Amino acid sequence: MKLSAVLTQGLWKENPTLRMMLGMCPVLAVSTSATNAIGMGVATLAVLVASNFTIALVKDAIPAQVRIPAYVLMIASLVTAVDMAMAAWFFELHQTLGLFIPLIVVNCIILGRAEGFAAKNTAFASIVDGLGMGLGFTLSITTLGCCRELLGNGSIFGIPLLGDAFKPMLLMVLPPGAFLMLGLLAATMRRVDMALEARARTVAEGRRQRALDLATGGAPIPMPPGFE
Repeated sequence: MKLSAVLTQGLWKENPTLRMMLGMCPVLAVSTSATNAIGMGVATLAVLVASNFTIALVKDAIPAQVRIPAYVLMIASLVTAVDMAMAAWFFELHQTLGLFIPLIVVNCIILGRAEGFAAKNTAFASIVDGLGMGLGFTLSITTLGCCRELLGNGSIFGIPLLGDAFKPMLLMVLPPGAFLMLGLLAATMRRVDMALEARARTVAEGRRQRALDLATGGAPIPMPPGFE
């Protein structure tokens, strides 16, 4: 697979949040605001890239029987480093996200890419895969956080946008609102896919018809006897 395809599949075709519905615990829990969402997304992105790279480098040295515990140990070490970095440089965000940063260790996106891609590919390709999947996760959770914050508080990144006349929808900052908005975003992505597929079919049919017209000189194709 080309590296460009590896990078883009996590953004759309195999988006871990809106396609495969992986890592739902942090997605639903911390996406009450855009700031929290992007913080969780960037932390997960960093762990994804680092874990993919590390596992791709040492995969041949790990016995198959203990590969999963070894992967979890490496991922836990990387998550600890990210957790300490956030505590040092983004203390308020670290306090807000709380336990969800350490829980990245058991995020099935991380282990899934380690087992499904990094353990079978080169280090560079694994970095690209981690970057694509991480960006897909970050964009998805940030979009969800922006939508929930806008409808629930009338703001994005704490900046009021809808004025004093807007009545916040409390549901959007509660767990049911997270499920509702996630479903709407997933349905929107699927609707875009259907529109693109329909357009591709129309274009292909037009090309086929033009090729047929050129081949027959625009004349109708004679039918065999009995098929008129």
